[in-house]
Amino acid sequence: MTMSRQEASGRTGPRAPMLAAREPRVFDQVAFSAGLSGFQPVSDVLALAVTVSVIIPALNEARNLPHVFAVLPDWVTEVVLVDGRSTDDTVAVARRLRPDVRVVMQQGRGKGDALLAGFAASTGDIIVALDADGSTDAGEIARFVTALVAGADFVKGSRFACGGGSADLTRTRRLGNKALGALVNQLFGTRYTDLCYGYNAFWARHLDTLALDCAGFEVETLMNIRAAAAGLVVHEVPSFEHRRIHGVSNLRTIADGRRIAHVIIQEWLAHRRAKRAPRVGTAGAVSPLRGEVLEEGHRLMPDVSLDR
Repeated sequence: MTMSRQEASGRTGPRAPMLAAREPRVFDQVAFSAGLSGFQPVSDVLALAVTVSVIIPALNEARNLPHVFAVLPDWVTEVVLVDGRSTDDTVAVARRLRPDVRVVMQQGRGKGDALLAGFAASTGDIIVALDADGSTDAGEIARFVTALVAGADFVKGSRFACGGGSADLTRTRRLGNKALGALVNQLFGTRYTDLCYGYNAFWARHLDTLALDCAGFEVETLMNIRAAAAGLVVHEVPSFEHRRIHGVSNLRTIADGRRIAHVIIQEWLAHRRAKRAPRVGTAGAVSPLRGEVLEEGHRLMPDVSLDR
C-alpha cells in the first residue's frame, strides 16, 4: 500500500504530503509457475493453452519428410500423416522421425479426400494443413496460430500478401490463380489476395461449418469460399512457398483449374439460391451455402469481407 505522511510543523495550514517507500511485494514464483503449467511457449511473447494438430497429406514423400519434420515447432501437439497408399517408405520414415505421429491410411484419392481424413482423425483445438513436399514452411505455423488466438476463426496463407512470395509459381499458375481469385472476390464480395494455396489453419470447432465435401485440389478454394460465406472471421498471413524438394507435383494445372472454376460456379449458384430463400425467423439470416441461421452483424476482419 502507498502511504503518505505530514511532517510536524508549527504551521497550522496543510502541507504537501510526502510519499513513504512502498513495501516490497513477495513474489510467489512457485504459485506463478503452477498457474502457467497448462501453457505451452510458442515464442518469447506468446504461450498457448490450446492444442494444435498438423495434418500432412502424403503420397511417396519419404525423401521430403525429413525436411518437413525438421522445422515443425516442438510445441505442436499432434502430427497426423495421411498416407495415400505410398509405394515408398513414407510411413516408415514418418514414424522414425516422430514416433508419436498418427498415421491415417487414406481410403479414397485426391488431396481433398486426404485432408478430410486427417481432419476427422485430429484431436487438436486448432487444425493446420501442411504440404509434405517441403513447399509450405512449417516454421510459419506460429503466424497462423497467433492470428487464430488473436481472434480469427480461419487463417489462410497468402503468397501475395506483403512479406509473402513463391519460388514455385509458374506464369500459367500465377495467372490462373489471379483470375480465379478475382472471380471469387467479384461473386462473393471477398478481398482474397491468394485463392489457390494449401497453407490454412482454423479452429476445429468450425469443421461442421466448412462442411467440406470435395476430393481434389479444389478443396482450398472451397474452404476459402465457405469460411467467408459462413461469416467466419477470416485473416490472411504472408507465407513463402518453396520449390518442391524432391519428386514431381501431382497438380495438373489445366484440369485442376477447371475443377476449381466448377466449384466456384457451383458455390455461387448455391449462394444465390440461399439468398432467395425465405428468411428464417428474425434472429438472423440464412447462410448462403448451408442454410444455417447466422447472427446478425457478424464481423469479418478488414482484409476479407462478404456483402450480404
